Amino acid sequence: MRNLKAGFRRLKAEMQEIDEDQRSIKEGQKQVREKLEAIEAECAQLRKDTDLMIRQSAASKLNLCLMFKILKAREEGDFLKATQLAQLLRTILTRQNEQRQGSI
Repeated sequence: MRNLKAGFRRLKAEMQEIDEDQRSIKEGQKQVREKLEAIEAECAQLRKDTDLMIRQSAASKLNLCLMFKILKAREEGDFLKATQLAQLLRTILTRQNEQRQGSI
């Protein structure tokens, strides 16, 4: 009888230990899941920021290209072309500023 009671106590203690281990594992999984979600959110933000930088870089390249064409047209004495390009540049810059203000 004593052996049986001792066996039950041992079994009960082992079950409690297993239960604690399972709780610990669940808590660890929860923490890992939360960290993963935070990393995924940061990744999404980095993708968004990178996309914005790429678009801004492309817009800057376009603006510089137009500026150089304006300078070249002026050097060549083609003031009509220079005026048209300058107007196009102003239009583009106005749109870019409106888009920036709309995204703020």
